[in-house]
Amino acid sequence: MKIVFLGTNGWYDSPTGNSISILIETGAHNILLDAGNGLFKADRYLNKDKPASLFISHTHLDHIIGLHLLNKFEFMHGLKIYGQPGIEAALQSIFRAPYSLPFASLPFPVNIIEFDGMLEYPAFSVQTLAMHHSVPTFGFRFIIENKIITYCPDTGYCDNAVELAKEADLLITECAFRSGEESEFWPHLNPESAARIAFEANARHLALIHFDAFRYPTIDSRQHAEAKAKIIFSNTIATRDEMVFEL
Repeated sequence: MKIVFLGTNGWYDSPTGNSISILIETGAHNILLDAGNGLFKADRYLNKDKPASLFISHTHLDHIIGLHLLNKFEFMHGLKIYGQPGIEAALQSIFRAPYSLPFASLPFPVNIIEFDGMLEYPAFSVQTLAMHHSVPTFGFRFIIENKIITYCPDTGYCDNAVELAKEADLLITECAFRSGEESEFWPHLNPESAARIAFEANARHLALIHFDAFRYPTIDSRQHAEAKAKIIFSNTIATRDEMVFEL
């Protein structure tokens, strides 16, 4: 199984990378996590002959703006978009004329599926829990090919993040804040709080992503965050665009 970090920025694109999107390529399926501008790179890696599913954590623009680019793709089996209750109306209100090409006009079928809780398919299962953010946001726990991958996007430290990450082979968390920085008004993780989740959950690996493009203007600043997190959880990597992680 291959995990490709297509876009690793939060907020906006910068010389360090594009806004957040991740590809999980399994033997039978392409699974995409969020649709920031990094999504445009997905066709460099995904097998268009496999079924494709996209999981949207929430509707902040840096997590969905890449949907504007869907008309460049070929999904032979169509595309299923999963998200929290109400996401279909939210996405349909943005991705329509005169702002963008409507989903119904794309060269492949798009099916938007709202859910809350657990879904089980032959190729994978996925569980959701609410994150601690300024708007309703889902975290996801996938069981795929006997591996556990947990994705905790925009969130502050919370018990639900630890629950989703229990015994995960790979925990992917945001790291929007700098070391020591916190905000109850605008909850996000810093390197230490992300590492704390991984440590308390007994995860195997931690990948930091969604680096605030203003707070982390260079790759070196991400490496500083990685070093801070490693003090608490040694198996930490700071991601960068097009980094590949194999499980």
